[in-house]
Amino acid sequence: MTKFMSWSRHESPDDAVAFIQFSESEWVKWPAGPYLIEIRDTGEAIGSTGFGFQDVRDAEVGSVLAGKICGRGDATEARGALIELAPQLGLARLHAPIHADNTASARVLEKCGFSREHTSSIAATFPNLPSDMPSVTDLYSRAVALEPLP
Repeated sequence: MTKFMSWSRHESPDDAVAFIQFSESEWVKWPAGPYLIEIRDTGEAIGSTGFGFQDVRDAEVGSVLAGKICGRGDATEARGALIELAPQLGLARLHAPIHADNTASARVLEKCGFSREHTSSIAATFPNLPSDMPSVTDLYSRAVALEPLP
């Protein structure tokens, strides 16, 4: 479901190209960036996930999945993969701002060990929601267990 995304839906091939360029630039600046989510057996693309680095120790995480597969555990599995990778990237904290009405994402975050820090009406924008719908945001976060130094 795209209505709760914090970026606009891709409406044209140019939007998709711009996202690919953005993704490439993230991978140049940081040790990781956006990832494609695929069905393991078939390789069918079903969404994306990834890191949005705030600094070398803190990154935002998020995901978007095709509506036809929601509710199968793919978002939880993808979030778990990011949590596993985070220590190798040197991250100490992961966070995820979500719309307060996005209960499905809240459940995924809580299953993955995130806790709600606070609620705010100005922390994020949701361009796919009607303009008269309040953008109330819940911020979830979790510490990352850093790998021991060799």
